[in-house]
Amino acid sequence: MKARKFELYKNETVSKMMEEFKYSNVMEVPKLEKIVINTCMSEAIQNVKLLHAAANEITLISGQKAVITRARKSVSNFKLREGMPLGAKVTLRRDKMWEFFDRLTSIAIPRIRDFRGIDAKGFDGRGNFSMGILEQLIFPELKFDDIKKVNGMNITFVTSAKTDAEGRALLKHLGMPFKESK
Repeated sequence: MKARKFELYKNETVSKMMEEFKYSNVMEVPKLEKIVINTCMSEAIQNVKLLHAAANEITLISGQKAVITRARKSVSNFKLREGMPLGAKVTLRRDKMWEFFDRLTSIAIPRIRDFRGIDAKGFDGRGNFSMGILEQLIFPELKFDDIKKVNGMNITFVTSAKTDAEGRALLKHLGMPFKESK
């Protein structure tokens, strides 16, 4: 069975986008290609166990095993050497991507305290959107008692849109709660 957001994309979003942007072909309609979840911990330099705990949390949130990322360059001011583990990331595609997007927009984002919408300043000029989450506790898969350290994460939505307006419209039609611009 396909995810709810994928069905929403096929049945409603494609037709709305074709009408809104006057596409001549269904294949021109932008689509969500992948979602990248990334976290970086400066404390991992001293304590690698915190990093492994963060990687396990991302694995629970995404449903896919997280990859440990390593430093590319040495920085002596931060006591950082090339190749030291620094963060964790997951790249989601297809069914897992749609399932995560559904859980993010319908369960996790409404659990953010004092939420007034996502700021749309995270677009990169090519239709891709990046947002930050301050604490991973908004995801119901994680238990509060099991969290060793509260840390945030970056979530990047990579689309096939050519402009920010198309990318924003795509995510808005899929249910991303952006702030209304004045």
